[in-house]
Amino acid sequence: MDPFNFFSSFCLAIGLSAACGFRVFVPPLIYGIFYKANFVELGNSWSWIGNDWIIILLTVASIIELLATFVPLIDNLLDIIATPASIIAGTILSFSSLSNLDPGLQWLLSLICGLGVTSFFQFSTVSLRAFFTTFSGGLLNPFFSFIEDTLTIFISISSILIPIIGLIIVIIMILLIYFLIKKIKSKNKLKGNKFFR
Repeated sequence: MDPFNFFSSFCLAIGLSAACGFRVFVPPLIYGIFYKANFVELGNSWSWIGNDWIIILLTVASIIELLATFVPLIDNLLDIIATPASIIAGTILSFSSLSNLDPGLQWLLSLICGLGVTSFFQFSTVSLRAFFTTFSGGLLNPFFSFIEDTLTIFISISSILIPIIGLIIVIIMILLIYFLIKKIKSKNKLKGNKFFR
């Protein structure tokens, strides 16, 4: 694989793994649809992601997941269940997008994306959702969920169409989340709250 294709594939892997940190089923669904529309090239062993039945199942799962996140408290419970699933999904999608690499390097980069990138976004959003649930009584949760839904769709599509744009968006999101959590920490120290200590 030439350097440009390697960089593009790695940017795609990072983008998809980041999107999985917000939602489990939406990124694989979008990836499968784009593969079926010939926007994505995958090895034969990954052609199943564009199978009609797989797309239907992912569509149903995505709808259930999206609707459930708009219900206060249910969304918090879903976060607990979705955490390991999102990391697995992020690792699998990363692995599939790096399919032309040496297997050892492919696994290494996929694990970095899944355990690193996906975990960061998943744990950050879980913590932020718990914070908003506590301090708004769940009233802000639907708004928070809408932002997550928008980001997972936007990052997935951007990463597939223009991988470098997806990478830039992920970097911006990491910085925004970092400074948001830092700001909340600083306010909580003044008020004596226990979040993000």
